[in-house]
Amino acid sequence: MLVSSVVSLLTPVAARIHIGVLIALRVLSGLGEGVMLPTVGAMIVQWSAPQHFSTVAGIINVGTNVTVGMILAGILCDYGFAGGWPSVFYVYGLVGCVWFVCWCLLAYNSPSTHPLISRAELEYWKMTTDKADLTEKRPTPWRKILSSAPVWALAIAYFANNLLFFTLMTCVPLYLHDVLGVSIASNGVFSAIAISGSLISTPVTGAVVDWLRSSGRLTTTVVRKSSCVTGLLLVDCCLILLGFVVCNRALAVTDLFFMVFFNGIMFNCVVTNQMDLAPAHAGSIMGLVVTVANLGSILGPIVVGAVTAHQATRSTWQNVFFLMAGVDVFAAVVFLIFGSGNRQNWDD
Repeated sequence: MLVSSVVSLLTPVAARIHIGVLIALRVLSGLGEGVMLPTVGAMIVQWSAPQHFSTVAGIINVGTNVTVGMILAGILCDYGFAGGWPSVFYVYGLVGCVWFVCWCLLAYNSPSTHPLISRAELEYWKMTTDKADLTEKRPTPWRKILSSAPVWALAIAYFANNLLFFTLMTCVPLYLHDVLGVSIASNGVFSAIAISGSLISTPVTGAVVDWLRSSGRLTTTVVRKSSCVTGLLLVDCCLILLGFVVCNRALAVTDLFFMVFFNGIMFNCVVTNQMDLAPAHAGSIMGLVVTVANLGSILGPIVVGAVTAHQATRSTWQNVFFLMAGVDVFAAVVFLIFGSGNRQNWDD
C-alpha cells in the first residue's frame, strides 16, 4: 500500500515528464498492490473463525468496490485543486499513506501476538477457532497446490470474475458513450451506479453462506458450488440481455447493476474458497489464483479493443458480451465438476 500510495502522489509529475515514466510508475504500483490480496486472505484465516470466513471476507471486500472512488474522482476532476485531475492522485495517495501508518500501528499477525488483546478475548478466540496449528511456519507444498484440481477450478472461476469485472470497470464507459450516447458528464455516475451492485451482494452473500454452513443445512462444498455457479449463470443472462438493449439507458444501467450484483455472489466464493481448501496456505493459494485471474483483467480490455476497434456498434459489443458469457459458462462447468469446499489432505 505504501508503494502504491507514493506512486499515486508522484503520478501527476510523471505524466508531465514522459509517458514512459508514467507507465513505469503504474507497473510499480501494480507490484505494490499485488501482495495485498494474498495478505488479506492470510489475515482472515488468522483473525476469524472458519464458520465466519465468508462474512468477514464479504465485509472486507466491500472496500474493493470502486463506486465511491469513481464518484469522488469525478468530483475532484471538476472541482479539485492542482488543475483538477491531479488532485485525484494526491488525495488517494495521501489517504493510502495515512492508512499505512494505521496498519503498522494496529495490525498483528494473529490475536496471540497482539499486545492489547485481553485474556478473555484470547481465550474466546482459542475456543472458537481450530487454528492453533496455523501459527507455526511450515513449507508451502507447491507441488501439491499446483496439481490440485480444486485450486485450478478456483483459479478459472476467479479468471472469469476478473475478466467480467475489470472489463466492465474500464470499458463500460465506452459502451455507454458509443452505443447509448451517454455524455461524459453523466458517464461517471451511470458507471458508478452499475458497479455498485457488488457493494450489496458480496457482504450479504457472505452472511447467507455462513448461515447455511453453520446451521448444517448444506455442506461447504455445496454452498461454494451453488454460489459460484449460480452467480456466473445469472451474470450470463444479464450479458445476453445487455447485447439487445438499443436506446434504453435506464434498462442498460439496471441490467449492468444486476450483472455486477450477481457477480458479487460468485465473487464471495472466489475470495474465500482458498481458506476452505488450505487454511495454512491460504495466502500462497490466493497469490497463485490472483495471478491467473489478473490475466483476465489484462485480456478483457484488449479483447474489447480488438473487437470494437473498427466499429463500436451494438453488434460488435454483442460479440464482446457473448464471448464473456461463454467464458463464464466454461468456468461454471469447471467449478461445478472440480470445485471443493473441503480442507485438502496436503494442508495437514
